[in-house]
Amino acid sequence: MITVDLKGCSTFVKPEQYKAYVKKALDAFDVLESEKGAGNDFLGWKHLASETPESIIAGCEAVRDSWKAKGVDLVIVIGIGGSYLGARCAIEALSGNFDKLLKGPKAAPDVVFAGNNLSEEYLAELMDLAAQRNTACVVISKSGTTTEPAVAFRIVKAFIEKNYKDAAERIVAITDAKKGALKTLSTQEGYKTFVVPDNVGGRFSVLTPVGLLPIVIAGFDIRAMLAGAAEMEKTLAVKSEDNAAIQYAAMRNLLYTELGKKVEIMVTYNPKFQYLGEWWKQLYGESEGKDGKGIFPASVNNTADLHSMGQFIQEGDRVMFETVINIKKANRSVVIEADEQNLDQLNFLAGKHVEHCGAMAQLGTKLAHIDGGVPQVEVTIDHIDAKILGGLFYFFEFACGVSAYTLGVNPFNQPGVEAYKKNMFALLEKPGYEEQTKSIRKRL
Repeated sequence: MITVDLKGCSTFVKPEQYKAYVKKALDAFDVLESEKGAGNDFLGWKHLASETPESIIAGCEAVRDSWKAKGVDLVIVIGIGGSYLGARCAIEALSGNFDKLLKGPKAAPDVVFAGNNLSEEYLAELMDLAAQRNTACVVISKSGTTTEPAVAFRIVKAFIEKNYKDAAERIVAITDAKKGALKTLSTQEGYKTFVVPDNVGGRFSVLTPVGLLPIVIAGFDIRAMLAGAAEMEKTLAVKSEDNAAIQYAAMRNLLYTELGKKVEIMVTYNPKFQYLGEWWKQLYGESEGKDGKGIFPASVNNTADLHSMGQFIQEGDRVMFETVINIKKANRSVVIEADEQNLDQLNFLAGKHVEHCGAMAQLGTKLAHIDGGVPQVEVTIDHIDAKILGGLFYFFEFACGVSAYTLGVNPFNQPGVEAYKKNMFALLEKPGYEEQTKSIRKRL
């Protein structure tokens, strides 16, 4: 169950304003549900949770089991943007904070990520790690030619082929069903493959094999995740002013359009949710940031960032609002003990749970930021587990579609991301870019 609390916005907006934007969001809901709006050929994500066939789930689990039988203890997942952020978010959220440092046998391989940067040091250090471990690779790319993952895969592939006789069994590709460089290579080499559906964009792909395979390899329950998303799919399909996605979409568009709140900060209070912010930033940034419109998505992880970003949020330019992820219950328990000397003067907290202190810090911050002119939306979940996380993924995806249609943009394209690629190819002197190379050199 996910709830949206808008009381932190009540001193900033009038009820009639909110009611008007609820009407706009309900109209946008109709566009999304009719599947006739802009970008409607990329709506496959809407029913992934309820329609994913058993063969895909079992196929992901079979890869996990096969590599476990080989003793694989390191899996390199290669991808960029939506091809890795969802999986990394889930794995970070569901893992223990210090699992990788614990001694003793592990139930699942360590999953690390590559292909999301062009750092030579990063790749060199990754290969140092791979040389000490029993390594396999998941490569995710629809085309197989996106520069960052393609560079990483070329290096990782060469390493695996050099060091393992069963190299083809240690590489799984998630790619296009019929075409592209990676699909061609997979057919030639005999890699196990999964399909990136044609009607699902990268930033909406966490519930496809793009996310499911790395998550299950890391030891987590993708069946529960899909079940949680399926429940949320059913809940959000009801057109109502009480629909949490309608409420969220309506308020964020109201704050942006009427109050000039052009920056939305996702606030989390659990370090495990740092990558939820990273995944969410891509989802909303690519979906809404176009046609000269859009709310700029940012994120902080408190209470740490209260000591770095807190001053600006409290007293800086009043261009922002906050969306706070509120977690009702911790999965672990730590109680603060009394200390005879009490030099730190914390004995007044003796017997209290650390989570209670965190909750009071969160409430105190909420009041301070609202008093400082920052509206606040709360999205509440009960605790962190695979099922709830699946529902949270789907909630933000569905709300994103409604919100972008409310804003009046196509949620499912991203024409602007090609600009840097063309310049990069020209500067790297890629064949076919000769004229652009000359033009750029004149500017430098």
